[in-house]
Amino acid sequence: MEDKLIIEKIIEGNQQAFRELVDNYQDKVISTCNSFVHNIEDAEDIAQDVFVEVYQSIKKFRGDAKISTWLHRIAVNKSLNHLRKNKKNSVLKSIDSFYNNNGGPIDKNENLEIEDSKTSQSEHNIENKERAEILHNAINSLAKNQRIAFNLNKYDDLSYKEIAEVMNISLSSVESLLHRAKMNLQKKLISYYK
Repeated sequence: MEDKLIIEKIIEGNQQAFRELVDNYQDKVISTCNSFVHNIEDAEDIAQDVFVEVYQSIKKFRGDAKISTWLHRIAVNKSLNHLRKNKKNSVLKSIDSFYNNNGGPIDKNENLEIEDSKTSQSEHNIENKERAEILHNAINSLAKNQRIAFNLNKYDDLSYKEIAEVMNISLSSVESLLHRAKMNLQKKLISYYK
């Protein structure tokens, strides 16, 4: 079914049409969310929120943009909100980490169990995880619009034109944002690996 017809049917209350919309776009929405939060479980939760919002506000969709563009906008906004919320929570968790399970300060003499990594494969996995974390941190440190444009281009494989539609900016602005994002990432990563 064509997107325009799906939307009309959803507005009429057709549940099957909404299921079809979710089936058509769920993977893309999860991918977009994951490109920001770097955690598939969180991305799936955010995607659910995206579709809840779509269902609740479908009557407001004017059809000026494609449904995929509208979904990307919502997914980006929900993902950024999730990151802001988690940033606040991580500060609280770091404070909690200074205390043991009983609420008292951690005893520095307490025995800590450390697992031995017995295979080079586990060391390799740890190294890859560290590299991915460094890259994600570098991407997350970009200016907001650079990060959005970069993620939509590299993780979601959107064209410059599609990114311009999602971000509601000109094509030349997208080109400029992506160029600056790449240059800033290069600087951050080179300085880290020196």
